[in-house]
Formats: sequence, structure tokens, C-alpha cells
Amino acid sequence: MNNFWTNIFRYPRFFISSLLGLILVIITPFKSLFKTSSLRVFSILFILLGIIALSNVLINMLGL
Repeated sequence: MNNFWTNIFRYPRFFISSLLGLILVIITPFKSLFKTSSLRVFSILFILLGIIALSNVLINMLGL
């Protein structure tokens, strides 16, 4: 029974490390975009546009 609880307590640590690994794998290709100045500006504008669009959708969905 002790082995069962140690395995249960390991799952959150596994989940966090898997999630961090996934985020790093997703972010790594974008690092090359920031090396070129024209692509850097385009990337920042694209990210800002995505954040504005997401906030606009959430505001309209929630009726705020």
C-alpha cells in the first residue's frame, strides 16, 4: 500500500515536467524568428494581435 501512495504522489511531478517539456518544445522554433529584426517585429505584432483577439473573444463571450 505504501508503494501505491508514492506512485500517486509522483504523478503531479510527472505532469509538471511533461508540461514544461511540451512548452519548451513549442517555444524553441520561435527563438529563430527573433534573430532577424524584420521577423522580430512581425512576430511581436502577431503575438499582440493574438492576445487582443483572444481578449476580445473572451470579453464578448462573458458579456463584460
